[in-house]
Amino acid sequence: MLDAEQNPATTVVLAIDLGKTSCRARLTRGGVTIAEERGAGAPGLADHDGARLALNAIDEVVSRFTPADRQRIDRVGIGAAGVEAGRHAARELTGLVRHVVDAPVAVINDALAAHAGAFDGEPGAILIAGTGAIVFVVNEAGQLRQIDGWGPWLGDDGSGQWIGRRGLRAVLRAHDGRGEATALSEDAVALAGGVERLPLWVSEAGAPARQLGMFAPAVITHAEHGDAVAMKIVTDATALLAASCAASGNVTVCVSGGLAEHPFFAASISDALDAVGMRAIPARGDALDGSALIAVRDDLPYEERIVRG
Repeated sequence: MLDAEQNPATTVVLAIDLGKTSCRARLTRGGVTIAEERGAGAPGLADHDGARLALNAIDEVVSRFTPADRQRIDRVGIGAAGVEAGRHAARELTGLVRHVVDAPVAVINDALAAHAGAFDGEPGAILIAGTGAIVFVVNEAGQLRQIDGWGPWLGDDGSGQWIGRRGLRAVLRAHDGRGEATALSEDAVALAGGVERLPLWVSEAGAPARQLGMFAPAVITHAEHGDAVAMKIVTDATALLAASCAASGNVTVCVSGGLAEHPFFAASISDALDAVGMRAIPARGDALDGSALIAVRDDLPYEERIVRG
């Protein structure tokens, strides 16, 4: 638990939710929000130079807080993509952040941070559907199980990058005369400057999964407006996400992540969950709440997954 000499009512906690698309930071005192900022994300801790890129993303957002707020931080909690596959980088990140902030740092997988926030550290199942896709389950015995979340090349079925990839492939197939015409083509051309530039556009930023995920909102919007190709992609994506949830063995699940923020997609997930005999339940908090929780508690069921420094 929190150090005895620190008063929970006055302790200032910096909570970070670092994904591949965005980075959010929140300062709280005694659980009350002081300030909150958002910026660009980082490729992931498991990627090349992951810790340094993560620090850059965090520093860019935290620098927006006032100097006075930055100087009084007592604890730091970070939920970051890639912790499970990049624990060495996670340990490196704790050192880098502690050197900047000069406060104890705790780092956990961003999906587990979302779970901690959603259930306030208690059991349950959560689906995080963003650039990637993963289901985390914590049972009554404190045992942890992961379903999917295997990255853009081996898994993340139904995720933002999966949707974006399917959308751009559909555009290229339509361009070649191999597939059905779709309204997605116009968005893809606007994004890359031409259909022929799409392969370069995906790779040029050095983070292909994030680039592909950037096209997912266009696919969802066109699905909502009735484009047949986009509708099929969204239907397939939500069916895959629901299948991952069903594999948890639970009948309820919290649904979070950037995709779930789109009302049409959220409704589609709800329908897909209903089809497999499950239902979505509201979360008690978000990933930032989870990041703050791991910063002040060391008695959570997944303490061994937390990297501290």
